[in-house]
Amino acid sequence: MSYAVKEIFLTLQGEGGQAGRAAVFCRFAGCNLWSGREQDRASAVCKFCDTDFVGMDGVNGGRFDTPQALARAVAAQWSGPQDGRLVVCTGGEPLLQLDEALIEALHAAGFSIAVETNGTLAAPAGIDWICVSPKADAVLAQTSGQELKLVYPQSGVDPARFEHLAFERFFLQPMDSPQRAANTEAAIAYCLAHPRWRLSVQTHKYLGIP
Repeated sequence: MSYAVKEIFLTLQGEGGQAGRAAVFCRFAGCNLWSGREQDRASAVCKFCDTDFVGMDGVNGGRFDTPQALARAVAAQWSGPQDGRLVVCTGGEPLLQLDEALIEALHAAGFSIAVETNGTLAAPAGIDWICVSPKADAVLAQTSGQELKLVYPQSGVDPARFEHLAFERFFLQPMDSPQRAANTEAAIAYCLAHPRWRLSVQTHKYLGIP
């Protein structure tokens, strides 16, 4: 299959359990919970997404005809030594496109592979770090991984409903909106009252990096 990619760039992971780590982000185009068009936001399953995943016009974006071609494009952005290479596959919804062939090609290029997914699709074998970020009432197909990161607060979504799932870490991430300060206070209060949950802050937005 070919791969539609919005953008590929080197940055520091800004949130969750690997915050601060250098990583190449590979943002796939497309999502199954929102078209990405503002006129469709009100009817979307996920109404609060703030990411542009439409098209292939971002930095280093495009259509890649083979997994090896995409792996080479990812590797071209890495600036450090061979050890410690990390690619974060994100979107949109990366599991619409990330398959075992691409996983094999990225591993062959020396990368550990992390994925940031809404969890509605089961992850293929071989991914090294799975982060699931549940959205509203979308049914989860991926119920295990390294971290569950819940954007908080979401209307009608109680964090406790996810605590039985097989994740190593549970994060609350304040929703980035005009109410971000209040959302952050609410997330802090919840973590203090429920210490199984940790606070995840989008540090890249404070630092002004991608």
